[in-house]
Amino acid sequence: MLLLQIQKKKSVRVNLSLLSVIILALTGDSCVHYGVRNMNQGEIHYSITYSGDSGFIPREFMPKHLIVCFKNDKILFDISAPFGNSGIINLANPETGIFDTYINLLGFKYFYPSDPGENYPGFGAMKGMEVHKTPNTSVICGFNCKSAEIVFPDDINKKKYIIWYTDEIKVKNPNTATPFSEINGVLMKFFFIINQKEMHFEAETVYRKDIPDKLFERKEKYVRISKKDINEIINKFVSM
Repeated sequence: MLLLQIQKKKSVRVNLSLLSVIILALTGDSCVHYGVRNMNQGEIHYSITYSGDSGFIPREFMPKHLIVCFKNDKILFDISAPFGNSGIINLANPETGIFDTYINLLGFKYFYPSDPGENYPGFGAMKGMEVHKTPNTSVICGFNCKSAEIVFPDDINKKKYIIWYTDEIKVKNPNTATPFSEINGVLMKFFFIINQKEMHFEAETVYRKDIPDKLFERKEKYVRISKKDINEIINKFVSM
């Protein structure tokens, strides 16, 4: 009897797994989400891919993941390289007026505090971009998403980019201090151009979790430097 019960449980798990595979195949949505719509705190994990020339460093050594932590109107972007304890963090905490960029490059730690309304360092290549919202919709990670077309008027190739965002994750001004500040929604598929290199982000996992307020406080043991200097370091980080 016990053996029969175990076999039945295994059969149920197999059937459920098979059902999940079939659903993913039919919907084309491989993203996983935990929790409910309208969550106001949690994490989003994105994959990173690169378009065009990525420099002389093999792409397997370049950052592959972005983690975004959010809570109400506070948000933190964390891009880490798979080696040398290196990475870039952008932190927005409007309540305390913190809009910081932190960079850890091979053990050297620097930060730059942006003023409210000022774009984070590193996005000079995205200056002048135009955002045109479209009527297109999609479902990404279980969230209803809208799209926008991004163009750069000075681009001689007239290249167009499509981004996707949702208003079903309740973060106030989620794109503050980024080039997408006029998009009132959490980005699910988007891109950054840093030092002429394209980084493309796609949400893979979204889940609700309790995020401590301490995460959004100004970090210690980082040396403050100028925006010019941190821009140069970010460009080196991306171009390594």
